[in-house]
Formats: sequence, C-alpha cells, structure tokens
Amino acid sequence: MGDVIHALPVATALHETWPEAEISWLIQPAFKDLVESHPAISKIILFPREEFRGFFGSIRALRWANSLGTLKPDLALDLQGLLRSALIAQAARADDVIGLSDAREGASFFYSSIATVHPNNHAVVRYMALVKALGCVSSGPVFHLPSGTMPFNFAIQTPFIVIHPYARGHGKNLTQEQVIALARALMGFSVVIVGQGKKMENLPENVSDWTGRTSVLELIGLLRKASFVLSSDSGPMHLAAALKPERLIAIHLWSDPLRIGPWPLESLVWKHGQLKLHHQLTEESRLPGRTPSLEEMSALGRFVLAKLKKI
Repeated sequence: MGDVIHALPVATALHETWPEAEISWLIQPAFKDLVESHPAISKIILFPREEFRGFFGSIRALRWANSLGTLKPDLALDLQGLLRSALIAQAARADDVIGLSDAREGASFFYSSIATVHPNNHAVVRYMALVKALGCVSSGPVFHLPSGTMPFNFAIQTPFIVIHPYARGHGKNLTQEQVIALARALMGFSVVIVGQGKKMENLPENVSDWTGRTSVLELIGLLRKASFVLSSDSGPMHLAAALKPERLIAIHLWSDPLRIGPWPLESLVWKHGQLKLHHQLTEESRLPGRTPSLEEMSALGRFVLAKLKKI
C-alpha cells in the first residue's frame, strides 16, 4: 500500500505533462481501489499474485504474462525495481523501459534507460526523479485518493481517534500493552483500532476494535473522518499522511523515517524517544531505534489530547 501511495504523484505528473497519454497501472487486486478513480489513470491491469501460488501457480503466471503481450506500450516505468517488475515490463513488450538506479535483483539489466537516484532519499523523491528525467514538469507531489466510505454499522458519532498498530515488517508492530496504554491516555475520546492483524483483548472501554473489518475504501473513510491518527510504520500510515498529514503521528521503531516515513513535512514522527515534525528529522533519525515504553505511549496520548484542544 505504501508503495502505491508514493507512486500516485508520478501518475499525476505524467498526466499534467501529457494529458492525451493513456496511462495504465499494474497493481495487486487488494490495492486497486486506491487508483481506480484517479483522474490520470486510463486502465488498471491486475496482478493476481495469490493465484500464482501452489503447484500450478507457475503455469497460471506464464499464461498471465503472455496475456500482457498485447499491451505494447510506448513506455513502461518500473518503480518497484525488482526482477519481477522488470520482467513484467518486458512481457508487456514496451518500446522503452525506464527504472531507478537503485533497482535490485538485476532488474536494471532489462532497462533501456535509468534515472539516477540516491538510495537514502525518500521514496517519493526517488519516484519523482524518474518523471523529472522524462522531462515532466510538476509543481510538487499530488496524492489523488478516493473519497472513501464509512463502514457499515459504524455507530460512533462523537469525534474519534484512529490507532493503527500493525505492520508487515518484523518488529514494527505495536504491542497490545502499548495500545492499551495509549488508549487509556486518550480517555474522553472514542478510539478506533484499524488494520490487518491479530485482534487484541481486554481493551479499554473507549476502544472500538475494527481489526480486519474494513476494506481499503472504508479505511480511507475512517481516516478522513478521524480527529487524529497514530500509526506504526505501515501502508495505512502513508495513507493517513496523504489524507491529513497535520493530524498524524508515525511511530518508527527501527525503520528509517527519512526514507520511508510520512512524506509531508507537517507530519509528526516518533523515533527513539523523540517526537519531531518530519522536516526536523536529522541523519541520526536513520539509526535503529527502540520500541516506546508504556509511559512514552501514554505521553503520546496526552500530547494528542492537548493538540486537539487547540484545534
């Protein structure tokens, strides 16, 4: 999800420069709702990764790859920078394939042109370097996202705060104890837990657990309506950053917030005991950090309450 959100400004910049161009986006089905209504996208091509598992998965994958041969685009942009994505561009029979200089797994071998990027730069900066190399003119990254919908039977009418504690990377999740400490500090507000992970137990009375119960569009609806969002380093964190950056705290444990943290400068980042605006982060922020203590989680909750009282 985070990669898709970081790539949204690329589609906008291409469309602004060449409004008549037909832009197709190849994407996993789980994330198609993020780009389906994008004004720059003409066509969505699904990459049904889950269907390629199992004994006959490789056969299905080859059939799918062969079906791309009719696309024959003038240009393919490989933002993922992996061997798989480079081979997909080749299977589509693109006239030119452009990728990033920090591509991995030998993907650059299949490129006809390479945009030079610094691997420590933020993903949005790296992606936008590619469209700049194409001669596209952009006023800055623009994140077009759908309006979203509220989940069925969501009955909370009072202002609420969203906590997203889950993440794919090892050691990025917030623990149940940390979430409880945070939620207790937020007493007086309804707290909504969202995301995909193991449901938590014995949560405070102000918590409504929507773990595993929302679609992408419903998640967007909740994030848009939330008074504030606190999230682990994850795809939904980047979604919140694109929707309402000034009302987000991204909690980073060991990951590098300068490279994969929230893009907007007005977002807040917690790392190694310090809470800073993104533009205040220094090179020290790249170093491995630690998990917040329960008191630090409570302090984050008190900070959010104080901030909301000023709004």
